[in-house]
Amino acid sequence: MNGFGPALSFRQTRHPALDGARGLAVLAMVMGHTLDALLAPALRDHPWVQQYWKLRGITAPLFLLVSGWAVVMALGTKPGAAKDSFGRRFRRALLLLFLGYLLHWPGWGAVRDLGFSDAMLGKVFQFDALQCIGASLLLGAVALVLTPHQGARALLLSGLAVGIPLASAVLWQAGAHLPVPVQQFIGNGEGSRFPFFPWAGFFFAGAFAAHGLHLLKPGPAQGFALLALGGALLGVTHWVPVEWTPTSPTMVMYRVAQGLLVLGAVNLLPRRLSGALAPLGRLSLWIYVLHLPVVYGWADIAGLSQRIGPRLGMAAALGVSVALLAGCYLIARFGRWVREQARPWRSGSTTLDVSSARMGP
Repeated sequence: MNGFGPALSFRQTRHPALDGARGLAVLAMVMGHTLDALLAPALRDHPWVQQYWKLRGITAPLFLLVSGWAVVMALGTKPGAAKDSFGRRFRRALLLLFLGYLLHWPGWGAVRDLGFSDAMLGKVFQFDALQCIGASLLLGAVALVLTPHQGARALLLSGLAVGIPLASAVLWQAGAHLPVPVQQFIGNGEGSRFPFFPWAGFFFAGAFAAHGLHLLKPGPAQGFALLALGGALLGVTHWVPVEWTPTSPTMVMYRVAQGLLVLGAVNLLPRRLSGALAPLGRLSLWIYVLHLPVVYGWADIAGLSQRIGPRLGMAAALGVSVALLAGCYLIARFGRWVREQARPWRSGSTTLDVSSARMGP
């Protein structure tokens, strides 16, 4: 990862703050999932643990915000970059959708027992973080190709960032009788964790912020601009009360403000600190894919939550989370090395190793 340099071009090294912010979110994600699955109930009532549960709510919005930022930032200044990179982004979106649905595969036994029912469709098509990012990336790639003009692109991205959260409540009500997979996508289906409405609003908020700040150099210039923008949005929430409902646009605004503040702060960190988090950020997708089945199980294979359950002390639960993070990182690092050896001619993705987490507000 290079230091703070000139404005990025299309075939550019990675943004110095994106991997750091994503790495911080990965650390919080794995710790949060592991503690949630293994920590004894008595310890959950401790005041500082309760504060941690509140803070970890920023993890998923931060992933979505950063992934939207990355998509626009990677275009750089090359004319026609959105059109040239559409195929790569389309394949990336399909990969994220495939992995998201694969992680929620309930197993042939469950499918057979449930039959062709709404309950079975709800389990097979459960909409989670990777599906939300994949669908957002697909729509974002199309939007960028359709708006080569900078002004039109700004209007479209801002419209999606604001319009998706605002339309969520209406669409949830209107989708009551739609097929179950569509309900999962919209959000009114039972068990939909990160529905497109309103969670895609975070993705497009990040994309719009990147578009507006693309002339500023990564580092202090972007950092202070992000802090100012996040602080302004946070100030608005003091005048507009935040509603913590699943379709609340004010909740999205509040979390976007927090995400911008985190991204701004990471831009201002010394390179040594952000660089320590960057390796986790670069492998965030595969750490996410690897750790979820270990913690929660997959199909009919039990995970740590079923085998151990919520009965560990704080030290033991933290130890498991650190070991799990290290193990997933090493496996993902080895997998990337094997892939690079098999395809040495392929240049790495600029900033598209995106991920998310299960945590809601």
